[in-house]
Amino acid sequence: MGKSKRERFEYVAGNRVQAIINKLDLLGNCSNKNNYIYSPEDVKKMFSAIRDKLKITEALFENAVKKEKVKKFKF
Repeated sequence: MGKSKRERFEYVAGNRVQAIINKLDLLGNCSNKNNYIYSPEDVKKMFSAIRDKLKITEALFENAVKKEKVKKFKF
């Protein structure tokens, strides 16, 4: 017999959350001013995009909105 829906959710969602955390760690590496030049406006724009997508994704779990077309982030 296969995995239950709950078991599949825990497996898939757990891996995806960890992947997001890993990517945020990588993004944090970009804060090293010895290697990169960025402005406060760049930081605001990045984290605004992240917060916006996080709100939309959280709302999906609350059945408040439908998935939007994926938009690529760019400066």
